[in-house]
Amino acid sequence: MAHEKYKTALKKRLLELDERLHEIEDELDGPHSKDWEDSATEREGEEVLESLGVAGQQEIARIRAALGRIRDGSYGVCAKCGDDISPERLALLPDTPFCKNCAH
Repeated sequence: MAHEKYKTALKKRLLELDERLHEIEDELDGPHSKDWEDSATEREGEEVLESLGVAGQQEIARIRAALGRIRDGSYGVCAKCGDDISPERLALLPDTPFCKNCAH
């Protein structure tokens, strides 16, 4: 199958993200300091972790959509114009649904 290397890379990235999101959840669920200054610093850190978690969830959704396109045979075809997505673009962004021209 022509897209097997992309499928493998996407699944590997999905596992990495899943592990990272579980680590973020564990960190957010951990005990908090009673000291006001430490607590404020922890809240700032939690905001960063939450934004990383949201970004990770968005990437997971893009990867799952790409894996769905591999399954249905539409992977590598631009969702907007129907042209082929270049192999170079897929190598850089394996979860992209758009060719270079339509991504702008």
